Amino acid sequence: MKASPLAKKLAKEKGIDLKSVHGSGDGGRIIKADVDSFSPQATADRSQSKTASPATSSQQPVPKFAPTTEEKFVDTPNSQMRKTIARRLGESMFAAPHFYLTMEINMDNAMSARAQMNEFSPVKISFQDMIIKACAMALRQHPAVNSSWMGDFIRTYQHIHIGSAVAVPEGLIVPVIKFADQKSFSQIAAEAKELYGKAKDKKLQPHEFSGNTFTISNLGMMDIEEFTAIINPPDSCILAVGKIKETIVKKGEGFGVTNVMKVTMSCDHRSVDGAVGAAFLQTVKKFMENPIGMLV
Repeated sequence: MKASPLAKKLAKEKGIDLKSVHGSGDGGRIIKADVDSFSPQATADRSQSKTASPATSSQQPVPKFAPTTEEKFVDTPNSQMRKTIARRLGESMFAAPHFYLTMEINMDNAMSARAQMNEFSPVKISFQDMIIKACAMALRQHPAVNSSWMGDFIRTYQHIHIGSAVAVPEGLIVPVIKFADQKSFSQIAAEAKELYGKAKDKKLQPHEFSGNTFTISNLGMMDIEEFTAIINPPDSCILAVGKIKETIVKKGEGFGVTNVMKVTMSCDHRSVDGAVGAAFLQTVKKFMENPIGMLV
């Protein structure tokens, strides 16, 4: 049963069995608020609901299979958004010479730090918010990655605007967290949450999905362990983030479980060299594996 240190301490003080507490954190993790609001009656109600659910589901009619020998298809007109996305990504893939760098990050400290920060943060901080902050701070140290290929010259940005890709029915849209390196975890979380909501409700304004200098695409929540992404123009790089996965590692004389996450950065070789991209990823790894470094 996963629980934050504060939740374990409070449960022990109150004499509450953590096995009876429903966790509202990521992956069912139990946080302090879950212990504070624990009610034995609510637990019993949930148990009764789970017991009753199989009978309810068994009453649902099974859809009949209707065999056919007729070939059919449906043509769906492309929206203006999907046409624009297709054009931009096509230009990027075939114009920019991509190369890819993959790195594994130990997430044990990040998971612990996030749980502790969420005990105090007015808005829930996600791992994506932490990655945004880590990349933004790493770009300070590696400005060559925060750039665009302009043909006759390379434009290196002094400001840091992080695009965070969001999937919507019409395609992929990238809300932008501007000046992300200057914002706290909770500020990034609040702004990202607002932008994602606007994206899904089709209320994003043009200035809210433009101006990116670096982009992050995260498919970890969909159980994708590792993937490569197409660079989002005019950026020189995009970071593809996979899911956090438990793995067995050697610890001392025995073995233990640790949490790892794979990231793959696609780079435009015209503006970013391999050593530059690798050094940037090393800094991102350092921040994610030691989140306190982002607070000083």
